Amino acid sequence: MNDTNAHRFLSRKHLVVFGAGYVGGEVARMARKSGARVTILTRNPLVAAELVAAGCEAVIDHLQNSTWHTKITQADFVLNSVSGGGRGLDGYRQSYLEGMHSVLTWGSQSGTAGRLAYTGSTSVYPQGGGVEISESDQVAGIDERTNLLVETEELVRQWSGPSCVLRLAGIYGPNRHHLLDQLRSGVTDFPGSGDHHLNLIHRDDAVSAVIAALADMSEVGHRRFNVVDNGRARKKEMVGWLAQQLSLPPPNFLSNMVSSRRPNPLDRTISNQLIKAQLDWSPRYPTFKDGYAELLEA
Repeated sequence: MNDTNAHRFLSRKHLVVFGAGYVGGEVARMARKSGARVTILTRNPLVAAELVAAGCEAVIDHLQNSTWHTKITQADFVLNSVSGGGRGLDGYRQSYLEGMHSVLTWGSQSGTAGRLAYTGSTSVYPQGGGVEISESDQVAGIDERTNLLVETEELVRQWSGPSCVLRLAGIYGPNRHHLLDQLRSGVTDFPGSGDHHLNLIHRDDAVSAVIAALADMSEVGHRRFNVVDNGRARKKEMVGWLAQQLSLPPPNFLSNMVSSRRPNPLDRTISNQLIKAQLDWSPRYPTFKDGYAELLEA
């Protein structure tokens, strides 16, 4: 969807954003520039101040609370883009599951039945073994965190208006590029074989997918989409390419070295064919090379 269409459907409408972080905050900024009234809910006073300066209205509270329910009025569009906030399993439960319960209660009490988009994660897919995954494949939690994400997705179906789950792949972009930071800091050894595929999405493409979903959501029903770029690169290929761009020697991948972030990464490729076909969406950064080329110049 182009910027003209985004402006047309958002202008003079009210968008409520729950969780104005890396993706949600950028959606809020874009919507405000497009003429929407934007209200954000965040637990972070600094984030609130930044978005108020950009023309948004802000409520500082925790999503799982009910104290904010009377402070935010009926909305045309609702985006739930919360994160666990690095607060462990309890943070996940409060932000995702309890937070969505709170959103549903607010929606029923305020009479809001506008379009709801929820940014979930492709981690709800338990499959590995190099398979390609589409939205029709089974979702199931493989640990307590992914169980919470699956349960939260099910709650979205209870929204009284049109709703959409956007399963985001691994997000990277400005100020979020872990592998690049590792290489720049002198890391030469990486855990595992590096043969598993990385499913990625640039922050700006995640934002455009949210906008496309809100704009094109059907008047009834519930939909779900994978939000991922076109790349099918393996980790070894990506890290090697980044090292080359930095004029560094090829990194080493050590099978006996275990990652503290993802000890057992699943090897699979996530399909984006459905969102392309139904929402006429396509990534501005089709592969990691397109996205990182710009980040390397910054």
